[in-house]
Amino acid sequence: MRHRSVGQLMTRRVVSVRPGTGFKEIARLLAEHDITAVPVLDAEDRPVGIVSEADLLLGECAREDPSGLLLTPGLSPEQAARSRATTAGGLMSRPALCCRPEWTVVEAARRMQHGHLKRLPVVDEAGRLIGIVSRGDLLRVFLRQDRAIREEIRHDVLDEAMGLPPDGFGVAVEEGRVTLTGTVERRSLADVLERLCRSVDGVVDVTVLLDHGTDDTAGVGAER
Repeated sequence: MRHRSVGQLMTRRVVSVRPGTGFKEIARLLAEHDITAVPVLDAEDRPVGIVSEADLLLGECAREDPSGLLLTPGLSPEQAARSRATTAGGLMSRPALCCRPEWTVVEAARRMQHGHLKRLPVVDEAGRLIGIVSRGDLLRVFLRQDRAIREEIRHDVLDEAMGLPPDGFGVAVEEGRVTLTGTVERRSLADVLERLCRSVDGVVDVTVLLDHGTDDTAGVGAER
């Protein structure tokens, strides 16, 4: 099974800053490059944190409302300290959760979801920054053409993974939705085929309309 890796989807030219980079310079870089965050790198180009628009706005959030109508927000001690910072080293969220270029879309998406992140720095074996991958980058797998998805299911799933003749099955793909028709010897094979089809990059949904001979999921010797 071929899966698109983070290395294939990531942006290689990354705008980054150092811990000593000032507040205004960070704001300028975000505006100039139309981005929402930058990784903060140490002297060996290893990510040590991320500064986002939200981090920059902590200072404004902590200010008293000039009109006196809004209550001062209750910031944690860590947030309060960051709200007073003027350089990337003090402003950044840490640690920098990173990923590797060989990771699959699933691995990267799970790390983003677990950390409530919109992007991940990509690092090499030594932990040095080589790229950055965003939610939008991961979603690019769903831009694959239906024809490419169909051929991958026929070749990689049916032929290579399952040893089944591709011409013995109907594989229809429309807007990433797969419909699989045909006949298998055992019902359990239909479940396996559904899982494998769902794992193909770009697949949105799978409908399995397979007939079967023996129902080996309902007890030994059970027949359809």
